[in-house]
Amino acid sequence: MYHQDSIENDYEDADSIDNRVVIDLEFERQQQSYKMNDAVKSFITHFYRSIQNGKIFEITHDYEYGWNMLSEQYFKTTTWPSVESIESMIPNESMKSIFLILYKEMYFRHIYASLQGGPTLEHRFESYRNYVQLFNAILSAERPLDLELPIQWLWDIIDEFIYQFQSFCQYRAKQVKKGPNAPSNIVEEIQMLKQNSDVWNVHSVLNVLHSLVSKSNINKQLEVLKHATLSLTIGNSNANIDQTQFTKHQQELLMDLENDLFAQSSLYKMLGYFSLVGLLRLNSLFGDYYLAVNAMHYVELDIHKQSLIARVPSCIITTCYYVGFAYLMMRRYEDAIKVFVDALIYIQRTRTMFQAPARSLLNDMIAKQNEQIFYLLAIALNFYPMRIDDSINSYLKEKYSERLVKLQRGDRDELTNMFHYACPKFLSPVPPNFEGVTDQYLMEPYNQQLKVFMDEVNQQLSISDIRSFLKLYTTLPIAKLASFINKTPDELKAILLCFKHKMSNIESDQISEEFRSSSEVDFYIINDMVHIADTKVATRFSDFFIRQIQKTNDINNSLKMVPI
Repeated sequence: MYHQDSIENDYEDADSIDNRVVIDLEFERQQQSYKMNDAVKSFITHFYRSIQNGKIFEITHDYEYGWNMLSEQYFKTTTWPSVESIESMIPNESMKSIFLILYKEMYFRHIYASLQGGPTLEHRFESYRNYVQLFNAILSAERPLDLELPIQWLWDIIDEFIYQFQSFCQYRAKQVKKGPNAPSNIVEEIQMLKQNSDVWNVHSVLNVLHSLVSKSNINKQLEVLKHATLSLTIGNSNANIDQTQFTKHQQELLMDLENDLFAQSSLYKMLGYFSLVGLLRLNSLFGDYYLAVNAMHYVELDIHKQSLIARVPSCIITTCYYVGFAYLMMRRYEDAIKVFVDALIYIQRTRTMFQAPARSLLNDMIAKQNEQIFYLLAIALNFYPMRIDDSINSYLKEKYSERLVKLQRGDRDELTNMFHYACPKFLSPVPPNFEGVTDQYLMEPYNQQLKVFMDEVNQQLSISDIRSFLKLYTTLPIAKLASFINKTPDELKAILLCFKHKMSNIESDQISEEFRSSSEVDFYIINDMVHIADTKVATRFSDFFIRQIQKTNDINNSLKMVPI
């Protein structure tokens, strides 16, 4: 269900694709009989009945444990039985068609995750068409579908939809890059890609996500809930809202939502919410960070409030990663640092949830994303030093001490390597020119974002020395400071203005031109004299003592329970 991709190989040309073992689909269908043992047949029929009867606990168990257990036991390197081979097992009832679509979605997801050599081009086309069927069934319904699925499954559908689009874009670029002189089978694939330009088209993918957001009215719901007193979570249609706290506009929104059947459906609510996260992710991959953050305008980024709504750890971590990365690229360092620290604390507290054997792939993904967030946090703190949580700060200095030293020295190669590892796999929203793609086409989106990042690095490095000098003085003549860094007074003034600008951040939770500074060093200039104001927050000893007292009480309580 989850994918662990090697960042180091993201942009390499995978020539091994040429040597893959192409699956003979017809032969596979003929061999399904021996795969379809009693355990698999029983699982599929039970899975269908659970969905038909809306038994959410049994659906969750089958989805998260039954499917993974049978995949590991019988289909570790092969596909699950095809839809055609199980169709006769499913009664001709109202839920049959939607179940077969859901089964097919999981069927292709298994191919992407487990099949040696990865999916073929035909698999990619068929998976896309199946997603079209699924989303058409959801979006074209006049009334909400009578379908209840686990929140984890709904998140996986949106997450996998974007992953497969991302995978298709990279696969297409690699194949087209080989050109007309490639082997005949590759030339045929390039021709198929050219003829099926509508498959995995960026406009179609964005349209699905925006349509799910619109159908569910999720932004209106989040706007109302942001100012409401809730006794329950968004996923519960029986949540009681204190309407006296609303403005007239919000009361009108609430009345609209009460009459909207789709807004009351848990299926549509959560698909709409996860689609907002999908838009955040997709726009970040395209390098449009303003649109990425704007997609989350009504979403509470506080991780505790997120957990009340999403209740899917991988969704919460993904949200924090992409929001934090967008803030970093938008130069909103303070907001980025807060998001990264919250995400790392959350991962620490929920790590035990991913230790189950059935969630090994999820555990690997979380571990990798955890390291990526640490890298991004180190970069942000190097640009914008500020106080963070003691436990995260200690772990960062202990595990990444060598990298931090290199960052403090202004090592550009180290910054480039860390950015390469920690950044998402950028995409170009424009399909390649099939007539003549350049060698750099695959790398171009990454190179563009790297250039933006390195431009910022070069500006930051010019002020890092000044920051270290300012920490040593309360007043300092401009001429003297200029002599320290071998600059003229006029050049220094320009650098000091740059320093002042870089240390100003947009107010949190706003897309506006209102800036404030939380830098540990602030200054102003009067008559060619720099006056330094140390704004560093003093260590809060009270917090330390409170934590130690609490630990002591916990130890005493534990000791009292020990039999003597």
